[in-house]
Amino acid sequence: MKKKVLLMGKSGAGKTSMRSIIFANYIARDTRRLGATIDVEHSHVRFLGNLVLNLWDCGGQKVFMDSFLTTQRDTIFRNVEVLIYVFDVESDEYDRDMHYYQSCLEALMQNSHDAKIFCLIHKMDLVPEDQRTMIFEKRESELKKRSLPLSCECFRTSIWDETLYKAWSTIVHLLIPNITQLETSLNSFATILDADEVLLFEKATFLVIASALRKDHTDPHRFEKISNIIKQFKLSCRLALRMSHCVVVTDNRHINSKLQAQFKSMEVRNHMFAAFIDTFTPNTYVMVIMTDSSIPSAATLVNIRNARKHFEKVEKLDGTTVVPKSVPKTT
Repeated sequence: MKKKVLLMGKSGAGKTSMRSIIFANYIARDTRRLGATIDVEHSHVRFLGNLVLNLWDCGGQKVFMDSFLTTQRDTIFRNVEVLIYVFDVESDEYDRDMHYYQSCLEALMQNSHDAKIFCLIHKMDLVPEDQRTMIFEKRESELKKRSLPLSCECFRTSIWDETLYKAWSTIVHLLIPNITQLETSLNSFATILDADEVLLFEKATFLVIASALRKDHTDPHRFEKISNIIKQFKLSCRLALRMSHCVVVTDNRHINSKLQAQFKSMEVRNHMFAAFIDTFTPNTYVMVIMTDSSIPSAATLVNIRNARKHFEKVEKLDGTTVVPKSVPKTT
């Protein structure tokens, strides 16, 4: 199942940088060497077995934007599932940016009326911290008005923090056809484990695609922070491929990472909690958070192992098949 995603915005807005960080394992500082996109760059990203994102990274120079909206109009805007439009928060061509955005919406209405629209107010790290909320809310309000009769969802983003992961996790979450079945199974799994929280990450990007929460948490941004931290750790592990075993000890944490060809698993434990990250299905990692210290690590790891086949079956569903309610467990 292919889903077409358009990534658009003016040249230099940061489209290719964010795509490279999310999908090509770049770190933020390395994106400085990326050049401008010429015409359209196509990439196919497989998510959860059956879902393939057909990502069109569209060059933002005037000559290309004009072409997209005229001679290539039908080709670009036909069969679109999602439009992601990136605005440079410091752009000195605001009126022109808005003109092109609204022109893209008109093309969508003609060719892909049901497409979902996301606007990323990007490079927010360049705005003084005490002004970020005010500026974002002002831009968001303006964009929602200019988008009518269509609706858009806006995010503030930067390649230098976790906000990029929040935006892309939300977008990908909406594209997964069997997300309801995944979340139902994940909630059952969390109950079986007696876990505080269980998260499901897409394996290549480490975007959070589903979660089950059984105890309230005070940090609403923890998902994207975890994605950012763990992905950076995963990339660091690749630099240590010659090692067969890596142990990192801090003042109150013990990190045990088994390395072969790639990052596979990790356990973090202290007197307050235990966190497990493990390969789950061929396309996902699972993270389990426990505060009940009486539950041994071995029991949690066995339950993760026993649940894998069930979640592999769930991944293959098309969004209409009824998922079995039971998740295998070991007591």
